[in-house]
Amino acid sequence: MSAASRNKGKLGERQFRDLLREHGFTAERGAQHRGGPSSPDVVCPDLPGIHFEIKRVECIQLRPAIEQAAHDAGAKLPVVCWRKNRTGWLCVLRAPDLLTILRRSDLVRTSP
Repeated sequence: MSAASRNKGKLGERQFRDLLREHGFTAERGAQHRGGPSSPDVVCPDLPGIHFEIKRVECIQLRPAIEQAAHDAGAKLPVVCWRKNRTGWLCVLRAPDLLTILRRSDLVRTSP
């Protein structure tokens, strides 16, 4: 991986960290030297059950990205956060994980 590529990745991690902060969450860049559940790209203590995998590339291969996030997430929910140049962030997660989040949220209306 080239130095420019690494720097773009670091910049993306800082940008996503800043986005979380703008929305009121505590967030920091993770420890990048290990991989696995103890070293996500961005650490957010306010969202302890989420493992963030940050991708700052023009073209993404979603399946390998979510597989990497799932492998590194351990028991946490893996979320791939992706942004290409001059666009906003997109977050991708597996359907069962989305349904778990929705079930735990106040967005669900239960039938009487």
